[in-house]
Amino acid sequence: MPPTVDSYRFTSRATKRVLKSWVKLETLRPIPWTPLPKPLPECTVALVSSGGIALEEEPFDQAMEWENPWRGDPSYRVIPRTAKTDNISVYHLHINPALGEEDMNCLLPIERLNTLAAKGEIGRSAPSHYAYMGYTVDPEELLAESVPAMIENLQAEEVDVVVLVPA
Repeated sequence: MPPTVDSYRFTSRATKRVLKSWVKLETLRPIPWTPLPKPLPECTVALVSSGGIALEEEPFDQAMEWENPWRGDPSYRVIPRTAKTDNISVYHLHINPALGEEDMNCLLPIERLNTLAAKGEIGRSAPSHYAYMGYTVDPEELLAESVPAMIENLQAEEVDVVVLVPA
């Protein structure tokens, strides 16, 4: 049986109950839909992962997460299209890193995307892909700084499609 991920492993029982009750309060909202402006074989596609993955020379700050499980590193990382999965590591304490270490494509399917581009299924893989730390209970800084910066970069690289890869 595959290992399970316990998103609440760094929290007390009381905190776990509070978080689960908050999740139940969330109401379903319509998903905003934007049709593609052109056929997929003509589109530039980028990946955005919430798996807290990064190139080994630019890790996420795990100390923040150890000190306060309510607050992870709110920054983001750029992973170039040419990155090899052997050079990418998991820096997120709320997910099981073994699965990503076994096959990084489950957290950032960059090799699969490059294969789709080579086959003509998509126009091309974007020059840059992005990662941030999901499980951010206080996302104020992430939403105010990192998300707008990622969007600006995606627009500058003329990305047509963004695939969100949840951890």
